[in-house]
Amino acid sequence: MDKEENNNEELAGAVDDMRDSVTAFTYDGDRSTHDHVSGAPEERELVLGDDDPRDAGLAEHPLTENVAWTGRIFNVNRLQVELPDGRRALRDVVRHPGAVAIVALTDDGRICLVRQYRSALGRVTVEIPAGKLNPGEDPLDCAERELAEETGMRAQKMAFLTTIATAAGFADELIHIYMATGLEFSKSSPDADEFINVDLVELSELVDAVLDGRIEDAKTVVGALICDAVAHRLSPQGADAR
Repeated sequence: MDKEENNNEELAGAVDDMRDSVTAFTYDGDRSTHDHVSGAPEERELVLGDDDPRDAGLAEHPLTENVAWTGRIFNVNRLQVELPDGRRALRDVVRHPGAVAIVALTDDGRICLVRQYRSALGRVTVEIPAGKLNPGEDPLDCAERELAEETGMRAQKMAFLTTIATAAGFADELIHIYMATGLEFSKSSPDADEFINVDLVELSELVDAVLDGRIEDAKTVVGALICDAVAHRLSPQGADAR
């Protein structure tokens, strides 16, 4: 058996293992024995998860964790957890090193966007610049590096906006989003396997595309709406409204 055939067999085996894990995302046992309910919704102030004492009864306790699949960018780990009522369930979790994304805003109010073919979707997407954190890399340093690599832009100021969990149901990836201003163009240097076109579009046009459902990329949706909200809050009309 040559190396390619062996790799194909290993990949097929990994895929079969993942397909067998039908209980990975939720309990798949006898639901007739369930005696817990979520209760009626309550009108209350926003309380984040770790700050609500009621949520202590929701915690799942990991019992084992093993690597089910190892990839170039992320791993898939299989956890056995103890549910709040003492039963056990399986969870498949994507372990990801995290990433950054950058809302790069020009002095005349345009947003820097990258156009890139995404094999997972089978088409070109329009996104804000982004990239994976290297081991031990500070997110701010990563944001400056990725902006320069993908677009050739260098920012005089880089401000933190927010952090998003991209798919909390099955992945631990966090994307740290920054706003870059005072932009100057130098020279881009994308990765060897990255082929990118770069556009500068008006913020209002990007926000309209988000609200119309024409932009689907999560980090771009969040970045555009935060940028728009900040712009409105800083405007004289927004200040008067508050």
